[in-house]
Amino acid sequence: MSSNYTGEQIEVLKGLEAVRKRPGMYIGNTSERGLHQLVYEAVDNGVDEALAGYAKNLKVTIYKDGSCSVEDDGRGIPVDIHAEEKLPAVEVVMTILHAGGKFGKGGYKVSGGLHGVGISVVNALSEWMITRVKRDGNIYEMKFERGITVQKLKKIGKTDETGTFQWWKPDPEVFETLELHWDILQKRLRELAFLNRGLSITLRDERPEQVRERTYKFDGGIMSFVEYLNEKKDPLHPIITTHSERDGVDVEVAMQYTDTYSEQIFSYANNINTIEGGMHLQGFRQAVTQAVNGYAKKKGMLKESDGSLSTDDIMEGLTAVISVKLQEPQFEGQTKTKLGNAKVRSIVYGLVNERLDFFFEENPKQARVIIEKCMQAQRARDAAKKARDLSRRKNALEGSGLPGKLVDCKNTNPSESEIFLVEGDSAGGTAKGGRDPNSQAILPLRGKILNVEKARLDKVLSNEEIRTMITAFGTGFGDEFDLAKLRYHKIIIMTDADVDGSHIRTLLLTFFYRQMKPLVEEGHVFIAQPPLYGIKKGKKQWWAFSDADLKSIVGDAELKDFQIQQYKGLGEMDAEQLAETTMEVGHRRLKQITVEDTVEAEQIFTDLMGDKVEPRKQYIFDYAKSVKNLDL
Repeated sequence: MSSNYTGEQIEVLKGLEAVRKRPGMYIGNTSERGLHQLVYEAVDNGVDEALAGYAKNLKVTIYKDGSCSVEDDGRGIPVDIHAEEKLPAVEVVMTILHAGGKFGKGGYKVSGGLHGVGISVVNALSEWMITRVKRDGNIYEMKFERGITVQKLKKIGKTDETGTFQWWKPDPEVFETLELHWDILQKRLRELAFLNRGLSITLRDERPEQVRERTYKFDGGIMSFVEYLNEKKDPLHPIITTHSERDGVDVEVAMQYTDTYSEQIFSYANNINTIEGGMHLQGFRQAVTQAVNGYAKKKGMLKESDGSLSTDDIMEGLTAVISVKLQEPQFEGQTKTKLGNAKVRSIVYGLVNERLDFFFEENPKQARVIIEKCMQAQRARDAAKKARDLSRRKNALEGSGLPGKLVDCKNTNPSESEIFLVEGDSAGGTAKGGRDPNSQAILPLRGKILNVEKARLDKVLSNEEIRTMITAFGTGFGDEFDLAKLRYHKIIIMTDADVDGSHIRTLLLTFFYRQMKPLVEEGHVFIAQPPLYGIKKGKKQWWAFSDADLKSIVGDAELKDFQIQQYKGLGEMDAEQLAETTMEVGHRRLKQITVEDTVEAEQIFTDLMGDKVEPRKQYIFDYAKSVKNLDL
């Protein structure tokens, strides 16, 4: 290493050079996530105009050439000369990082946007960008290439409207993919429309073969959000709402109990999904717990000797959306999505507690239904605790405390250890023969585990395969779950490539998402990708993981020239083949399970695994045409 560290080695990046040199620092990455972040940055500016009370309509358009535009009917970016920069204000906003009306000079009372890096980053990472402003009776336009002004601000027409139009084409020199996805954009735009009552957001796609347009506008705001979340469930009462401003914090809450067994609570601060929770969520949970216990004891449903219902009991089956809007939000946590403003907790607590007290007094029948559901949850949790204690004592008597069919690995360092959950004893035996005994453990699972979407905690814990997994992982379960005790940092689901294998995989993912969610959130769950085909020609051997792989290997040659074996089950491979294709680090393909969109994940599990049949039929109807290799 050179010790000659001088001033010449200090690189000064001017303008937007820093953004182009390290784009991942500003938009997350340069693949799909970062590409869509460009749209969100432009959309957030329009939503901020709506929050300030000026914009009512927002339109996002994807064009044939892959470019995208966002238009709002807000005030329009100012065009007067900026005193310090001696440039039109719009040019300052478009070309200087962290320039805008959100940094304390009164431009906006409240603003969203998780990164807050602004439209200048979109400009920097675009091949070209056009900005049009309708303001003061005129239409103004500027043009940029890769963040550099190529056409100064000029008037191009007259208008009696106001607003801003941003149109850009993502730079192929920066991004690994240039395809914007309708599904990804519509989820976020729909969410923003729910969170901003009355704001109309239109998404239009003009690409050939997929021309479509959809407008989202919800006059019910987050009440409509809860209706949407619960439309495929059976609610126990009408939606309870409260909306008020205290001490400069705007608080809106909507909640409704259903007959399901999992809680579904989403919290937002300035339109940002605070997936790690924070002070507003704490205040909400404390208020609901206090109100339910207080009413239950007051009406004699819960005796003093019974103690109190726990927060977990009270949250069972509850769907809620908590949205707060405030100046200077403090974001904490690993992903900067945890609200840290302490005063928000007491404000939310006070408003929710008052609203629930009033609701219970005015609606005694519905209050009784809610409290009975919470008390049933408590009884189930007590039964589950007894089952846990019994299982713990049994393990202690048996010695090691690990399930008998677990084939453990020698390594005791969790970060260097992984466990394969294998469908059936036969495939388990093959996997045992192909594993690396130093770092790979094998747990064969017999048959299909319980569908936890339709079962309470006590029934979940009575399932032997589930108890076996809990014991093997070492994390405990429910309110005793401790991720720090996880014995394997990779949990790999390895099932057959057929309908039964897919069903088992879905049941396992439902269990992890509903009962051990941190395993998924922290990236510990993976799906093994065994090959679909083994291909031989002479002494050469290939593996194909899809029909496209097969076609690329065979090319235009006659299929008779090759020996092709299709694998439908893990048991059709020997231990050496399974190891080479699916288990060996460096050769295998693993798919990591992540949760990019928690609202969508909740809806998918409810649709596919819940009590109602109609959503499943609709899902099959919608997606059947896209299924390949369907095994009937």
